[in-house]
Amino acid sequence: MQIGGGKQTTTVLIRIDKLDETPVATADLERASRVVSLEFDRLDPIQSAYRLEFESPGSKRPLLRQRHFERMLGLKAKVKVPGVGGFIGKIIEVTPESVTLEGDKEERRTFALAGIEAHLTEFPDRHR
Repeated sequence: MQIGGGKQTTTVLIRIDKLDETPVATADLERASRVVSLEFDRLDPIQSAYRLEFESPGSKRPLLRQRHFERMLGLKAKVKVPGVGGFIGKIIEVTPESVTLEGDKEERRTFALAGIEAHLTEFPDRHR
């Protein structure tokens, strides 16, 4: 969930994914919107006016766990490590503890999965 916006209206953006890893359909977004809207109305977590938006992760999909990287093998990702910096490369190897990316000049870098921020920089041609 991301919260942002301008001076008059806050935008609450919620990205949804499915545990069974099947694609998110419009019906899933509509269902999530109905359920979360009811909860926001009940709990009133944001005191000012806000707009609630839903989307599937798409290319903004965060890569958090080993399985996420495994699903996206062969695609480009951007990895950022606090205190070390960032790197963009193709995901070429994944272990339970690390991910290895290959950059444009065939430079390979391996990062520990713990503590990194990562997301895809290209959209897959099919569901993975």
